[in-house]
Amino acid sequence: MLLAMVCPNSIIRVWFLTLVLCGLLLGDVRSGRATARYRDWGEPGILMPTEKEGGDDSELGAGTRWAVLVAGSSGYANYRHQADVCHAYQILKKGGIKEENIVVFMYDDIATHVLNPRNGIIINHPQGEDVYAGVPKDYTGKDVTAENLYAVLLGDKSKVKGGSGKVINSTAEDRIFFYYSDHGGPGVLGMPNMPFLYAGDFIEVLKKKHAAGSYREMVIYVESCESGSMFEGVMPDDLNIYVTTASNAEESSFGTYCPGMDPSPPPEYITCLGDLYSISWMEDSEGHNLKKETVKDQYKQVKLRTSNFNTYNVGSHVMQYGNKSMKQEKLYLYQGFDPASINLPPNKLGFDALLGVVNQRDAELHSLWQMYKRSEGEMEKRKEIFREISNIMKHRVHLDGSIETIGVLLFGPGRGPAVLGEVRDSGLPLVDDWKCLKSMVRLFESHCGSLTQYGMKHMRAFANICNNGISEASMDDACLSACFGREAGHWHPSNIGHSA
Repeated sequence: MLLAMVCPNSIIRVWFLTLVLCGLLLGDVRSGRATARYRDWGEPGILMPTEKEGGDDSELGAGTRWAVLVAGSSGYANYRHQADVCHAYQILKKGGIKEENIVVFMYDDIATHVLNPRNGIIINHPQGEDVYAGVPKDYTGKDVTAENLYAVLLGDKSKVKGGSGKVINSTAEDRIFFYYSDHGGPGVLGMPNMPFLYAGDFIEVLKKKHAAGSYREMVIYVESCESGSMFEGVMPDDLNIYVTTASNAEESSFGTYCPGMDPSPPPEYITCLGDLYSISWMEDSEGHNLKKETVKDQYKQVKLRTSNFNTYNVGSHVMQYGNKSMKQEKLYLYQGFDPASINLPPNKLGFDALLGVVNQRDAELHSLWQMYKRSEGEMEKRKEIFREISNIMKHRVHLDGSIETIGVLLFGPGRGPAVLGEVRDSGLPLVDDWKCLKSMVRLFESHCGSLTQYGMKHMRAFANICNNGISEASMDDACLSACFGREAGHWHPSNIGHSA
């Protein structure tokens, strides 16, 4: 008592530092990161997870949180997309969002795939835990379609075909979080069942959702190559929707946690575990108190990490569209709040190492090459893998050459490449007539075979063919000439389906 009267400030400082040190010693470690060491010293004292943290759900109002999670691919080489979506589900579930309010789209062919070294388990980080357990099977296999996705978003059960029938029955007070991970191209996102998801259609669905007055606000995260093109020039800013994308309208996005990279997945894996943009936002969410971190905070940190810390030669430009005033809102309004994160800081970045990455479109080849290297001594298996790599490369060469030839036939050898590769000014949509774009894609695939995930990159060429007023008849003649006698085989649209 006497000591406190003599130097009360010193006693208080010692007492406070003792509490802080105890917190550091007792702070738990998740995914290899010590959460307590990120403590923001300017924040109030450390709280127990069961204690009430400042800022309840009053901002949420009377509304409900909803979420739509979409993995738009299939196949073990695309492991990372379903891993991303499963991880996102676990974050939202820990955040208190009810399973009945989370709709999951994924092909569901990864967890029990013959190549999966841990049967029934999916991981999204080299030292990560299983993220597959408990994930609802709302729309899987043949039910993962753009048509079902639109019906789910609009809350229209009558339009859903197959699946659980779960839809977003949101009201005017509710908030929606939408996350998509897959391959993409200018103006399109992939789906495991054709057709692709086109920007023009997707934006129309968002407009209908807004016109119905069935949500308060929505946040959209999109992981794909050229994902910015889904919103560039077509996303209104008056729909109460905020969007971020993994890349701008012209560049690829990247897979990470791949074999042979740093950090590398466990040695038994031959595929990438995640995508750079996706793991950036999810690991950021796990490392912060989302009642304190804003949408803007996450955007800035994900942008920095996805650029591989402003190097960009091994990263992409994270973009934002729509209503940017929503950035000031707290993330928990969309992703929920995990009580275990109560003592984490609001916005400090805990990552500073460059990650090994691979272009999304080359991830499949990267996986096959790993299989090829590991098959030494197994000659038949080695030949089979080599044939698969060879067939993929031949089809890629065919697609690239066919598009180039069509450009020459339509615009001449001097102008062809320039016209097909033209990028419109920022703020303009990819194409003026989305129906025309789909028509040109169908004509091409009818003569030349499926675009595949790789060929999605040529969507800009088809858009420019439309923007230059080429008729369907002229396009049909050019495709026939470029691909006459070509046997599409496995890649024929009768086997895969048309992309449009």
